[in-house]
Amino acid sequence: MLRFTKRADYGLMAIHYIAIHDEGAVSAKRIAEEFSIPQELLAKILQRLAKQRLIVSHNGPKGGYVLSRRAAEISVGEVIRALEGPINIVSCLEDSECPQMERCSLRRPVQKLQAAITQMLDTMSLAELTTEDVPEIFTIRA
Repeated sequence: MLRFTKRADYGLMAIHYIAIHDEGAVSAKRIAEEFSIPQELLAKILQRLAKQRLIVSHNGPKGGYVLSRRAAEISVGEVIRALEGPINIVSCLEDSECPQMERCSLRRPVQKLQAAITQMLDTMSLAELTTEDVPEIFTIRA
């Protein structure tokens, strides 16, 4: 089963919330309360997103976070990589120490799956997450 980590999950929830509330800066406290996310954890997540220049922090009484670019220009893949690093569905694709390396018959099919998942995440924007439309399933090419 393919799952996001809690950090990626919370990060996507937070940046999506910022994207749909584009009337001004959104506070970390407001996001934490909306989704019942521990404030300390959310602060670290928002710091990572800001460090990767996906969001911008504004100080002051009306401060908070805004997107650094339009939602249509930020991909879901960018957000996940900002929080988790490279997108990998299995670690053995990069691990030359795997004891099954010589006998593994799934290496090539898993590479195709990973490429397709990465492509989908990199082509899906935050703006697409804000709509009710569900994208059509696309085919995996060799």
